[in-house]
Amino acid sequence: NGVMCSGGGGGGGGVDMDMEEEELFGLFEVMGSLLEDPTWAQMHPLPCTETPWPGVECELLDEDDDETSIFHVTKIHVGPDNVCKPSAKISHSLLKLPYLKTLSLMNCFTNSPIFLSKSLFGSLSNFLEHLALESNPSLFGEIPNTISNLTNLKVLRLSQNNLSGEIPKEIKSLVNLQQLDLSHNNFTGPIPEEIGALEKLAILDLSWNSLQQVIPASIGGLEFLEKIDLSSNEIQGQLPRNLGRLRRLVLLDLSRNNLTGPIPETLAGLQQLQYLIMEDNPLNAGITSFIGSLVKLSVLTFSGCGLTGQIPTTLSNLTGLIALSLDNNRLKGTVPSELGALPSIDMLNLSRNRLSGELLFSRDFLIRLGERLDIRDNDGLCTNYREAESNTSLSRFLQNPSCTSSAMFPAASNKTTAEKNPDRAENLKPKLYDGISNGGSKICPFYCQNYILVIVVWLVSI
Repeated sequence: NGVMCSGGGGGGGGVDMDMEEEELFGLFEVMGSLLEDPTWAQMHPLPCTETPWPGVECELLDEDDDETSIFHVTKIHVGPDNVCKPSAKISHSLLKLPYLKTLSLMNCFTNSPIFLSKSLFGSLSNFLEHLALESNPSLFGEIPNTISNLTNLKVLRLSQNNLSGEIPKEIKSLVNLQQLDLSHNNFTGPIPEEIGALEKLAILDLSWNSLQQVIPASIGGLEFLEKIDLSSNEIQGQLPRNLGRLRRLVLLDLSRNNLTGPIPETLAGLQQLQYLIMEDNPLNAGITSFIGSLVKLSVLTFSGCGLTGQIPTTLSNLTGLIALSLDNNRLKGTVPSELGALPSIDMLNLSRNRLSGELLFSRDFLIRLGERLDIRDNDGLCTNYREAESNTSLSRFLQNPSCTSSAMFPAASNKTTAEKNPDRAENLKPKLYDGISNGGSKICPFYCQNYILVIVVWLVSI
C-alpha cells in the first residue's frame, strides 16, 4: 500500500503543519478504535509525510482560499497483516476525514458485535469511492438505507460478514457503482428490481445468501455487466429472456438455486461468455442446441439439473472448452464422438446418466484425459478397447464394460437379481433402441450384430 504523497512537505513538532489539526486527530481516533497497538499516534505523528504507515494514503490537494497545499487522508486500509484489537469498532471520527476516498477494513471485527451505523453512512464523505468491509464475522445487522448518500461510490464490497435483512431499494442511488459484492452473508428477500438503475455496474456478486423469488428482468439492461454470480441462494423461476442482451458478460454462475427450464434461446446473444455454471438447479429440460454457438465458452457445467434428451452434437463447436460437466442427469442416447475431438478439453464428466451405445473416443483422447474423464454409472454405455483389461493407464478409469463382454448380456441367473431389484431391471438390459430421438431407427452397434450372428450360427448347427 505505502503512503502516496503528490508533493513534498513536512512538519515540525508533534503536529503535521501540512495537515489540518482536526483531520489529523480524527485519523488518530479512527486508528485507535481499530488497532491493537495503542502507540500508533506516537509512532506515526506525521502519517502523511515523515512517519508514514502502510495502510494510510494521503494526497496533496490545493486549497481554494490561498496558494498553500495541504495533505488530506484519502485512504485507510486495515487488513489481515494489521492486527485489530478484540474491541475494534467503526469510529464516528471518520466524519472528520472529509476527503476519504477508500475505506477498507478486513478481518477486523471478529469478537464483539458491530452494526453499521445509519447516521455514519448518512454523513460519510461525498468523496468516498471505495467501501470494503470484508471477512468480519462479527459485523451484523442490515445495510442502512442511508447508503443512498454515497453517490460517488464505485466499489461496494461487504462480503463474508454476518449482515442480514433485505438488500435496500435505496441502492438505486449509487449510480456510479461499478462493483457490488454482498456475497457470503445472510441476506433474504428478493433481488431488488432497483438494481437495474446501476447502469455502470460491471460486477454483481450476491452469492451465498438466502435470496428468494425470481431474477429481476431489469438486470438484463445493465449493458456493462461482465460478471454475474447469484449462486447458492433460493432463487426460483425461469431466467429472464433479456439476459441475452448482456453482450459483455464473461461469467454467469447461477448454480445451487431453484431455477427451472427451459433456458431461453435469447442467451445465444452472450457471445463473450466464458463460464456458464448452472449445476444443481431443477431445470428438467433438454440441452438447447444454441449453447453450441457460445464459442468462447471454456467452462460449461449442468451437473444435477435433471437434464433430459440427448447430448447435442453442436457442443463440438466449443473449441475453447476446457471443462464440461453433464453428470447426474437423465441424458440418454449415444455420446457424440465429436466431443473427443475438442482440442482444449481437459475434464469431461458424463457420469450418472442413461447414456448407451459404444463410446467412440480415440485411445489417445482417453489416455490424455485419464481420470478426468468420468463415464461411470451409465449402464448401457460400453467401450470397445480390448487392451483396457491389461493396459493399466486405461483400466484404471474405464469401468464401463467392453461392448463384446458378457457383462453387456446378463445370463439367465441374473433374472432373479432383476426380479428382486425391479428398479434396476431396465439397467441390466443392453440399450439397443432409441426410437424416439432417432426417428424410430434402430441402433445396433458392433456388439449387437455379433450377438445376433452367434444366435443364427447356433440355430443352423442344430
